[in-house]
Amino acid sequence: MSTSTENSTENPAKKTAKNSPKNLTTESTAGTSTQDSPHTPPGGFLGTIEKIGNKLPNPFWLFVILAGLVAVTSWIGAHIGMTATDPQSGETIAVENLLTAEGLSKMVTEAVANFTSFPPLGVILAVMLGVAVAEQSGLLSALVRAMVAKVSPKMLTFVVALTGVTGSVASDAIYVILIPLGAMAFHAVGRSPIVGAMVAFAASSAGFNASLILNITDLLLGGISTSAAQIVDEAYEVSPLANIFFVIPSAVVLSLIITVVTEFFIVRKARELVDHDDLDTSELDFSAHAPAQSADAQSADGQSADAPAAEGQDALSLAPAEARGLMWSGVALLVFLAAFFALIFIPGSPFASPDGEFMNSPLIRSIAIPISLAFFLVGAVYGLVVGTIKEAGDFPEFMAKGLQTLVPMIVLFFMVAQFLAWFSWSNLGVWTAIKGSELLQAWDLPPVLMFAGLVLMVALLNLFITSGSAQWALMAPVVVPMLMYVNVSPEVAQMLFRIGDSPTNIITPMSPYFALALTFLQRYYKRAGVGTLMSLALPYSIAMLVGWFIFFVIWYLIGIPLGPGSPMTYPA
Repeated sequence: MSTSTENSTENPAKKTAKNSPKNLTTESTAGTSTQDSPHTPPGGFLGTIEKIGNKLPNPFWLFVILAGLVAVTSWIGAHIGMTATDPQSGETIAVENLLTAEGLSKMVTEAVANFTSFPPLGVILAVMLGVAVAEQSGLLSALVRAMVAKVSPKMLTFVVALTGVTGSVASDAIYVILIPLGAMAFHAVGRSPIVGAMVAFAASSAGFNASLILNITDLLLGGISTSAAQIVDEAYEVSPLANIFFVIPSAVVLSLIITVVTEFFIVRKARELVDHDDLDTSELDFSAHAPAQSADAQSADGQSADAPAAEGQDALSLAPAEARGLMWSGVALLVFLAAFFALIFIPGSPFASPDGEFMNSPLIRSIAIPISLAFFLVGAVYGLVVGTIKEAGDFPEFMAKGLQTLVPMIVLFFMVAQFLAWFSWSNLGVWTAIKGSELLQAWDLPPVLMFAGLVLMVALLNLFITSGSAQWALMAPVVVPMLMYVNVSPEVAQMLFRIGDSPTNIITPMSPYFALALTFLQRYYKRAGVGTLMSLALPYSIAMLVGWFIFFVIWYLIGIPLGPGSPMTYPA
């Protein structure tokens, strides 16, 4: 997001870049020029969403307002006796009043701790230290050019989507890596960087619970599901591999859904929502040696013609030094990965898992640091080979430049951290989750309709409780035993939760990554607001939620196991 200073004062170099002849656009679908036309507001439902959403205050002040509402609601809830019973412990959970002397004191004394312990903050800052070296050395730009030179613009959508869905193995770090990379890649082939950023955000966020490989989510949810299942059957265990047979093809299915939604809807919607004459492409123009482009060249999604691919793939060709840099950085990455896995599996290694489980290794549980080191290493090797890194002082300088781009996000995260802490202290989050679970339990529906109800309930609750493991820990003790009593296995219940959980990640302002995505959009298009992001995100969310559930129902009715040793029914 942009601060008020950034909105009022524009870098002259960026302004020149935006107003240069090669940034003039034409409307390809209509065949008429729009370079002299003002941005036309979109119509229809999503246009209404954008108008309403963009009337919302700056995200910082939005979270100030939400925090105030939590405080007031906690006072009301405490005075009218809002309670819920924890289905696991039997404990009565009461809404706590924050507007007491003790509560107000806690808001002040723990404000700094709330901020410094905010989980996404440390992860993103740590990863950015390494990513900044890779970016400032020129590695990422060369990598993008090498990639898009071999991938057609249409195929690029699927490639970025599949990368994002599988990138959940990198946990929260995938957002800060892939969103700008997606924008750069689309810009490189003459397409809208806004569309590229949205593809990356949709895949990384809405596709978080699917992957081509095992990740932390499988371990966390499996443990919670085991505890819930043992309420009914003390010997029951849910393996971390419980859903692996389903989530692997799901990664491909979700990537295809993202591709279809992008090519047949988001491309057109981006033309309506975004004035591409007003894009700031200065941070995306990584092909300085590309030949000048004609002003009348125009891509399918309304992007200006300054993208280097407009004259053909020759503009994306790598210099010999860049090719060598990519080769040696690739070698360095292979060496790093070999050392990484050796440290995990060699007996006696300080990074080996104490219980022998791969996912419990300190290197896996703190994956942000290895990711940052990997980016630092490959960026350093590339920079030394091509000459963009000349002295040791370049490294901290690159890191500082990378962190500068996150300053607006850090400001926002301070208020987000306070809001989420107050929401937790008041017990309003727990109360909401428990009451939602009780409502689902009260429905007496056939299995498939019950599944749809559960998925919808999870999707709605996820708008308010964005931590998947926390939400499942609250819901599983009710949902898993309930479904076991109607002969549905815990593995199926867990997969239904995953289907409902991640698609709505992309549309909830409660998620810090919604704000992060907005920050990136505003980096390229300063007029972007909450409504712009919501309008572009909502079609992905709906399509992925419906499409993924339909895919599951087909899988379930055929009777294919969700994973090794994972029954579809209970008892098996």
